[in-house]
Amino acid sequence: MGSTAVTGPSGVVKFTNCLLVKGADLVQEDLWISSVTGKILNGQEILYGHLTAPDDIIDLGGRILSPGLIDVQLNGAYGFDFSVIPENGSIAYGKGVQQVNRNLVRGGVTSYLPTLTSQRPEVYHQALPYLGPSGSPRDPTLGSESLGAHCEGPFLSPTKNGIHNATVLQVPQDGIASLASCYGSSNLTQATPIKLVTIAPELPGALSTIQSLASLGIVASIGHSEATYEEAKLGIKAGATSITHLFNAMKPLHHRNPGIFGLLGTASSSISKPYFGIIADGIHIHPTSIKIAYNAHPEGLILVTDAMRLAGMPDGVYDWTNGSRIVKDGALLTLEENGKIAGSSIELIDCVTNFMNWTGASVPEALKAVTETPARMLGLEDVKGSLQEGRDADLVVLDVLEGAVGDDKRVVVDQVWKFGVKVYESEPCRLGH
Repeated sequence: MGSTAVTGPSGVVKFTNCLLVKGADLVQEDLWISSVTGKILNGQEILYGHLTAPDDIIDLGGRILSPGLIDVQLNGAYGFDFSVIPENGSIAYGKGVQQVNRNLVRGGVTSYLPTLTSQRPEVYHQALPYLGPSGSPRDPTLGSESLGAHCEGPFLSPTKNGIHNATVLQVPQDGIASLASCYGSSNLTQATPIKLVTIAPELPGALSTIQSLASLGIVASIGHSEATYEEAKLGIKAGATSITHLFNAMKPLHHRNPGIFGLLGTASSSISKPYFGIIADGIHIHPTSIKIAYNAHPEGLILVTDAMRLAGMPDGVYDWTNGSRIVKDGALLTLEENGKIAGSSIELIDCVTNFMNWTGASVPEALKAVTETPARMLGLEDVKGSLQEGRDADLVVLDVLEGAVGDDKRVVVDQVWKFGVKVYESEPCRLGH
């Protein structure tokens, strides 16, 4: 007996007249998704195997259709700081997280790691239960989805603390027990809300801690560290697979000791090259340094914002968590007392634009650094980061605008889809459209 056509709404959406981001290429192809399952479908199978016509056919007018963007280092935004428990307690904290999620998705970031800077244990105990993976309801109205918390500290080098409060830094001398005491033992189970921990590998007990993190499925990332090349290598051998904001808060490259950066030049039977985060805001790192890192290990580069709560806020002077004050001047954030860089306020799509213009990377190559590569680093490549059948239908529709000066281009977000449902559309009155 042959197949029977499905009647009634199917929840199937077909995108046509679009360029799909596939690896390093833009491919002119249709994409089929389900607003019911929130997954990417096999269009041929749906049409010919199940005889199901799409409920909606969306003509994208030749625009780019990309997987949703993933930011693995976001400290806060829109006035909310993941590292601060409000005076009125945990309930208000949870509401603040939800507000960030709803705002963040409008910029194309469909998944991210809410990031906690170095804090006292009680902050982690209260905050982490609200920061674990949040996608299980598969509710697009909730906005951007947490993939788990990024604990950036407090197991960092006191001489490379950056804006982290040096008085709360710790040494993981008792291995995983030190982490359990700091983060809360209930937050270090197999169902941990923590996805990534930044740790300085030269600290006493750090190597055994890295091994324990790996056994729990938590990504260990080298950062805020005085590590020599040899010490960094031991961290990779112990199980670290990533570097937190390469170049920032670590020893600079020296011709006789390449330090942590040297890991990008190493590929051997004993260790593989790590993934590495890059803040492409034009403030944290010189564009040429970014190009050098990209050329050394293009498969490992992940663009991050390292944005904090002043992202999306007006310019001015703001109180900071450790009693300092931060001056916001456009994208530039500095500590009032010493002028140190104090995080970032850039959006991830603008990092893509900068990276593309500074390195000569193509649009799909630049987008790979905020989709496929972070998904692989997090072990989520079967769920996020690509347009393959069965992946989550987290999508962004992008336009590339020609710049007024030279050959510079700008990537802009036109639409955002979460779990197969459109959750954002920009104003349609842009020049040329």
